[in-house]
Amino acid sequence: MLKHADLLNALRRRSSEVLAPLTKSTYAALGQSQDESQVKTSPPTPNRAQAHIFTGSSRPLSSLQLQVLDRIEACYQEAEAYLKRSFSRPVTQFSLRGKSAGTAHLQQNRLRFNPVLLRENSAAFLAEVVPHEICHLLCFQLFGKTKPHGKEWQSLMLTLFKVNPSTTHSFNTASVAGNDVEYRCACGPIRLSIRRHNKVLRGESRYLCKRCKTHLTAA
Repeated sequence: MLKHADLLNALRRRSSEVLAPLTKSTYAALGQSQDESQVKTSPPTPNRAQAHIFTGSSRPLSSLQLQVLDRIEACYQEAEAYLKRSFSRPVTQFSLRGKSAGTAHLQQNRLRFNPVLLRENSAAFLAEVVPHEICHLLCFQLFGKTKPHGKEWQSLMLTLFKVNPSTTHSFNTASVAGNDVEYRCACGPIRLSIRRHNKVLRGESRYLCKRCKTHLTAA
């Protein structure tokens, strides 16, 4: 892993290369004026109702889930103040199952979190999992396709949120262990049943992600 100072310098150099100011025509296409798009140095109080689109369960959000939304907004405001540019807020869902705590769907600008692991590990979840997944989205928007936990992602974790860039969580997953197997596609992890997993092992079937249309591979 690169030293903190090296990561910071690399991030600033890379940001200056790729973060060209938007043209007036681009702002017009977004339905806003150039003045309206400027990032304020003193961010306003988070407004979760305006900043996030929640889709999924029709159940009301729990207090912990609302805290996640507030944490997401706070992270984005920190990123905007540091990088001097705005970012669109992701769709946020609490529908992730299995042993993963969270996942970021890059091209869809979407976050999914595991509600069970959130309840069981709320403090660590807010402190580590939320910025971890946000940095995947920010990294994609800043630099395009990079290694999932490469130096760009690590630099964002360290410089923006002062969080150790650990690639996996250490939560106890006994309560969420099920009879399925984790696979991956181009847009993130996905779970397959044991029956389908065994078909893959026997060479009888291959499965495609319905969203990105890439073949699923065992994680």
